[in-house]
Amino acid sequence: MNSADFLHAPRPDPATLSDLDLTGPDRFVNRELSWLGFNWRVLEEAENPRVPLLERLRFLSISATNLDEFYTVRVAGLRELAQAGNITPAADGLTPAEQLVLINEDARKLMASQQRVLADLQGQMEAEGISVLGRDGLSDADLAFLEDTFIHKVFPVLSPLAIDPAHPFPFIANNGYCLALQLERRKDRSPLQALLPIPAQVDRFIALPSDTGTHRFILLEDVLLLHFDRLFPGYKLRNHFGFRVLRDSDIEVEEEAEDLVREFEVALKRRRRGEVVRLTISVGAPKGLLDTVMRELRVSEDEVIELAGMVGLADLKELVLDSRPDLLWPSFSPRVPERVQDHDGDMFAAIRQKDMLLHHPYETFDMVVRFLAQAARDPDVVAIKQTLYRTSRQSPIVAALCEAAEDGKSVTALVELKARFDEAANIRQSRRLERAGAHVVYGFLEWKTHAKISIVVRREGDRLVTYTHYGTGNYHPITATIYTDLSFFTCDAALGRDATKVFNYLSGYAQPDGLENLSISPHSLKPKMLEMIEAEAAHARAGKPAQIWLKMNSLIEPDMIDALYAASQDGVQIDCVIRGICGLRPGVSGLSENIRVKSIVGRFLEHSRIICFGNGYGLPHKKSRVFMSSADWMGRNLNRRVETLVEIENPTVKAQIVSQIMAANLADVAQSWIMQPDGTFVRTTWDEGDFAFNCHRFFMENPSLSGRGSAGASDVPKLTHTEE
Repeated sequence: MNSADFLHAPRPDPATLSDLDLTGPDRFVNRELSWLGFNWRVLEEAENPRVPLLERLRFLSISATNLDEFYTVRVAGLRELAQAGNITPAADGLTPAEQLVLINEDARKLMASQQRVLADLQGQMEAEGISVLGRDGLSDADLAFLEDTFIHKVFPVLSPLAIDPAHPFPFIANNGYCLALQLERRKDRSPLQALLPIPAQVDRFIALPSDTGTHRFILLEDVLLLHFDRLFPGYKLRNHFGFRVLRDSDIEVEEEAEDLVREFEVALKRRRRGEVVRLTISVGAPKGLLDTVMRELRVSEDEVIELAGMVGLADLKELVLDSRPDLLWPSFSPRVPERVQDHDGDMFAAIRQKDMLLHHPYETFDMVVRFLAQAARDPDVVAIKQTLYRTSRQSPIVAALCEAAEDGKSVTALVELKARFDEAANIRQSRRLERAGAHVVYGFLEWKTHAKISIVVRREGDRLVTYTHYGTGNYHPITATIYTDLSFFTCDAALGRDATKVFNYLSGYAQPDGLENLSISPHSLKPKMLEMIEAEAAHARAGKPAQIWLKMNSLIEPDMIDALYAASQDGVQIDCVIRGICGLRPGVSGLSENIRVKSIVGRFLEHSRIICFGNGYGLPHKKSRVFMSSADWMGRNLNRRVETLVEIENPTVKAQIVSQIMAANLADVAQSWIMQPDGTFVRTTWDEGDFAFNCHRFFMENPSLSGRGSAGASDVPKLTHTEE
């Protein structure tokens, strides 16, 4: 039995960590190092031979994008604390300065590994007819093509910048990539230092004419160097290097801001000008030129990282070619739930029949869009209320809300301006909604509204019926194709009343009273979960079956971890699927011997948050207590955000979550990493030829239970799928 199969495999013998004081901060794993560990797992998928080649390249690009964001937010915050002399330790006992030292060491190793992986992937891509050429490997025809490309598609957007007393060092924006040039005037050998910013408006990889079945590219910076004499006529290039800037991207907003939207627009401009937190450079930078760049950008040596390879690996996503489906995941089309089809696409009729849970991306997110688009055009709908945390640029959901408002319906949209890196998009959407006549509110200045709720109020006969959608993910049609999330549709009156009270709270600040099913942070969600954990521990102490299943992205809140430790010591069997950060040490004698943790990293990004309690009957069981949530167990989610926790009481939906979704995640072997007591994760292995259950394939091949309609829902599909 594979140890990654938490559904069937016995628990391993607990470990003894004699070198740690498990009564103090050592009982926690550092948050930042745990996050870096997650990004190592993402990078290792780029080396996984079971993953198609260009998907491996995509994983490499994602690992680079992740690391950039980590630096611009987490490292930037720690750096600011350290520079201010803050020595307050994190839960694991490390001060900001101590964390920065460990982060720097691990991140440098990660970036070196990224370059090694890229070199390996490029060799495999060349064997498949996809190559990236240097300046030396070009034919005369290539040079002619590039000259035309340079003149007509690149030259007009370039801004070469001399650096001398008359031309001070220019501002380089966050994520800005530049060539630093050391030039010499031909007529008198006079030196000149200059910068050539690489325009983000032009693709980083320029496609060259190629034979059928092959793809050849050259980097944009190489095209610029080939034609630098067009930019600096009369000069000779003596030396150069590339560099990329990452700046502090956290946003601070004045608490007394009179106009929140205007304040955020100003803050976004400040983000572009934040202090530099990392400078990556290509190898071979001449000392004098590098010293100039470092001095002008105000970076120290420990903030400079020299890369023996490509700077800016996030741009590799451009090489994930749709024209090579043989090197990508097999195509997958999300399902339309059978019950919706039974009702000819009528979402309200399908929901009236029975509560419905959709599992994205396996069931199409178009059903959420249809729910709101149908509401916008339905003459019996009188009101729509919607939270918007992250949305796409051309959001069909915002379009539906605008249509409803223009049609005279009452539309209220809670737009969260503080959704990191989506602030500008959300400001645009709020302006658009206001122009259409919707009521736009922004929630709380000190708390983000991360809850995912949509309400449609419909006149049916002589009464108003509330249709409610609760989600674990954002109302974002693009990310919904790769994030696994839950969408719960119901016309249960109590759940509708609870959702309405939450909206009234967000727009009127009056804390909701008498919620019937819902718990919300920062008020009742954390106490509810602590109460449920203790209830499970009481079952264990009474000799009853006691189990907890958790699935979330991050588990680092100290009170929640301590509660799980205490429950484990009382005999509760706890199994956790934590995709990213985990501050809990599993499998430690005397602390957590009854706790197992795994991380699933695969084709889709695990994002749904689910909590199941055996309730004295064990798991799975029809009398278990099952919850879905918008919140991870992090301090910010439980204490400083508005989040929702919904208890699932419909038997079919509960069976779908427990016996289908959670059981498949726990049984997964093919994509699972098992967390060790020391905080590291080890990828599971299996013998060649053995079957390894893959939960993502299972969900692609089996319809969700609660949406099956006339197709039948008598049995939950067995945890199996076709073998390749």
